[in-house]
Amino acid sequence: MNKLNIFSQNVHKNSLIINSIFETHNHFDIILIQELPWSAIQSIPSSASSEGEVLVEAPYHSNWLSFTRPSTNQSDYPRVMVYINSRLSHLQFSFRRDIINYRDILLISFFFNNVCFFIMNIYSDAFHSPLKYLKDTEVNIDNLTIMISNFNIKDSL
Repeated sequence: MNKLNIFSQNVHKNSLIINSIFETHNHFDIILIQELPWSAIQSIPSSASSEGEVLVEAPYHSNWLSFTRPSTNQSDYPRVMVYINSRLSHLQFSFRRDIINYRDILLISFFFNNVCFFIMNIYSDAFHSPLKYLKDTEVNIDNLTIMISNFNIKDSL
Protein backbone atom coordinates (compact mmCIF):
# COMPACT_ATOMS: atom_id res chain seq x y z
CA MET A 1 0.00 0.00 0.00
CA ASN A 2 1.79 3.10 -1.22
CA LYS A 3 -1.15 5.46 -0.97
CA LEU A 4 -4.83 5.67 -0.22
CA ASN A 5 -7.16 7.25 -2.75
CA ILE A 6 -9.81 9.09 -0.75
CA PHE A 7 -12.92 10.83 -2.04
CA SER A 8 -15.13 13.12 0.05
CA GLN A 9 -18.52 14.57 -0.89
CA ASN A 10 -21.50 16.21 0.72
CA VAL A 11 -24.38 14.56 -1.15
CA HIS A 12 -27.13 16.78 0.33
CA LYS A 13 -29.32 13.72 1.15
CA ASN A 14 -29.48 12.80 -2.54
CA SER A 15 -29.54 9.03 -3.21
CA LEU A 16 -28.87 9.53 -6.91
CA ILE A 17 -25.55 11.26 -6.17
CA ILE A 18 -24.35 8.57 -3.80
CA ASN A 19 -25.37 5.75 -6.16
CA SER A 20 -23.49 7.50 -8.95
CA ILE A 21 -20.42 7.75 -6.69
CA PHE A 22 -20.58 4.00 -6.05
CA GLU A 23 -20.67 3.22 -9.75
CA THR A 24 -18.14 5.75 -11.03
CA HIS A 25 -15.63 6.04 -8.18
CA ASN A 26 -14.71 2.39 -7.61
CA HIS A 27 -11.03 3.25 -8.14
CA PHE A 28 -11.09 5.05 -4.77
CA ASP A 29 -10.16 3.21 -1.60
CA ILE A 30 -12.22 5.26 0.84
CA ILE A 31 -15.30 7.41 0.35
CA LEU A 32 -16.30 9.89 3.04
CA ILE A 33 -19.89 11.11 2.77
CA GLN A 34 -21.56 14.02 4.56
CA GLU A 35 -25.34 14.58 4.69
CA LEU A 36 -26.13 11.08 3.55
CA PRO A 37 -29.67 10.11 2.59
CA TRP A 38 -31.70 7.79 4.81
CA SER A 39 -34.65 6.03 3.24
CA ALA A 40 -37.19 3.32 3.93
CA ILE A 41 -35.97 0.00 2.58
CA GLN A 42 -38.76 -2.38 3.57
CA SER A 43 -41.22 -3.27 6.29
CA ILE A 44 -39.97 -5.81 8.83
CA PRO A 45 -41.97 -7.95 11.27
CA SER A 46 -42.52 -6.42 14.68
CA SER A 47 -43.88 -7.68 17.97
CA ALA A 48 -45.10 -4.13 18.71
CA SER A 49 -47.10 -3.61 15.50
CA SER A 50 -49.09 -5.97 13.26
CA GLU A 51 -48.18 -3.82 10.23
CA GLY A 52 -44.48 -4.23 11.04
CA GLU A 53 -41.86 -1.54 11.35
CA VAL A 54 -40.21 0.38 8.56
CA LEU A 55 -36.53 -0.44 8.12
CA VAL A 56 -34.62 2.75 7.34
CA GLU A 57 -31.09 2.47 6.00
CA ALA A 58 -28.34 4.52 4.44
CA PRO A 59 -27.23 3.58 0.92
CA TYR A 60 -25.38 0.29 0.61
CA HIS A 61 -23.25 -1.23 -2.13
CA SER A 62 -21.82 -4.74 -2.12
CA ASN A 63 -18.33 -3.55 -3.14
CA TRP A 64 -18.06 -1.25 -0.14
CA LEU A 65 -17.81 -1.84 3.61
CA SER A 66 -19.90 0.82 5.33
CA PHE A 67 -19.48 2.48 8.70
CA THR A 68 -21.92 4.81 10.39
CA ARG A 69 -23.16 5.43 13.88
CA PRO A 70 -26.41 3.59 14.65
CA SER A 71 -29.43 5.82 15.21
CA THR A 72 -32.27 5.40 17.64
CA ASN A 73 -34.86 7.53 15.87
CA GLN A 74 -35.46 9.66 12.80
CA SER A 75 -34.24 12.88 14.42
CA ASP A 76 -30.98 11.18 15.37
CA TYR A 77 -29.82 9.92 11.96
CA PRO A 78 -26.07 10.44 11.57
CA ARG A 79 -24.95 12.81 8.85
CA VAL A 80 -21.60 11.15 8.14
CA MET A 81 -20.63 7.79 6.71
CA VAL A 82 -17.44 6.10 5.61
CA TYR A 83 -17.27 3.54 2.83
CA ILE A 84 -14.18 1.36 2.47
CA ASN A 85 -13.53 -0.47 -0.77
CA SER A 86 -13.85 -4.17 0.06
CA ARG A 87 -10.44 -4.88 -1.48
CA LEU A 88 -8.97 -3.20 1.66
CA SER A 89 -10.80 -5.33 4.21
CA HIS A 90 -7.50 -6.96 5.23
CA LEU A 91 -6.55 -3.64 6.93
CA GLN A 92 -9.07 -4.39 9.71
CA PHE A 93 -11.12 -1.19 9.68
CA SER A 94 -13.09 -0.47 12.86
CA PHE A 95 -15.61 2.14 13.94
CA ARG A 96 -14.12 3.78 17.07
CA ARG A 97 -17.07 4.96 19.10
CA ASP A 98 -15.01 4.14 22.20
CA ILE A 99 -12.85 7.21 21.42
CA ILE A 100 -15.42 9.62 19.94
CA ASN A 101 -19.14 9.00 20.23
CA TYR A 102 -20.85 11.92 18.54
CA ARG A 103 -23.62 11.91 15.94
CA ASP A 104 -21.76 13.89 13.29
CA ILE A 105 -18.20 12.68 13.86
CA LEU A 106 -17.10 9.30 12.59
CA LEU A 107 -13.71 7.97 13.61
CA ILE A 108 -12.40 4.86 11.85
CA SER A 109 -9.18 3.02 12.65
CA PHE A 110 -7.19 0.60 10.54
CA PHE A 111 -3.90 -1.24 10.81
CA PHE A 112 -1.00 -1.16 8.40
CA ASN A 113 2.37 -2.75 9.26
CA ASN A 114 1.13 -3.23 12.83
CA VAL A 115 0.53 0.51 13.27
CA CYS A 116 -2.93 1.89 13.98
CA PHE A 117 -4.06 4.82 11.82
CA PHE A 118 -7.24 6.91 11.98
CA ILE A 119 -9.62 8.58 9.55
CA MET A 120 -12.18 11.15 10.74
CA ASN A 121 -15.25 12.33 8.85
CA ILE A 122 -17.21 15.30 10.23
CA TYR A 123 -20.42 17.07 9.30
CA SER A 124 -20.58 20.46 10.96
CA ASP A 125 -24.04 21.98 11.30
CA ALA A 126 -24.84 25.70 11.17
CA PHE A 127 -23.95 25.99 14.87
CA HIS A 128 -20.60 24.19 14.42
CA SER A 129 -21.62 21.74 17.15
CA PRO A 130 -19.16 18.95 16.21
CA LEU A 131 -16.27 21.39 16.09
CA LYS A 132 -17.20 22.71 19.54
CA TYR A 133 -17.44 19.12 20.76
CA LEU A 134 -13.93 18.38 19.48
CA LYS A 135 -12.61 21.58 21.05
CA ASP A 136 -14.18 20.75 24.42
CA THR A 137 -13.26 17.05 24.38
CA GLU A 138 -9.72 16.17 25.24
CA VAL A 139 -8.91 13.36 22.85
CA ASN A 140 -5.41 12.63 21.67
CA ILE A 141 -5.45 10.69 18.42
CA ASP A 142 -2.03 9.68 17.18
CA ASN A 143 -1.66 8.86 13.50
CA LEU A 144 -4.72 10.77 12.33
CA THR A 145 -4.20 10.19 8.63
CA ILE A 146 -6.97 12.46 7.42
CA MET A 147 -9.76 14.55 8.87
CA ILE A 148 -12.37 15.69 6.36
CA SER A 149 -15.46 17.75 6.93
CA ASN A 150 -18.21 19.78 5.44
CA PHE A 151 -17.45 22.60 7.87
CA ASN A 152 -20.38 24.86 6.85
CA ILE A 153 -18.34 27.94 7.60
CA LYS A 154 -19.68 30.84 5.58
CA ASP A 155 -17.39 33.54 4.27
CA SER A 156 -18.44 36.92 5.64
CA LEU A 157 -17.38 38.72 2.45
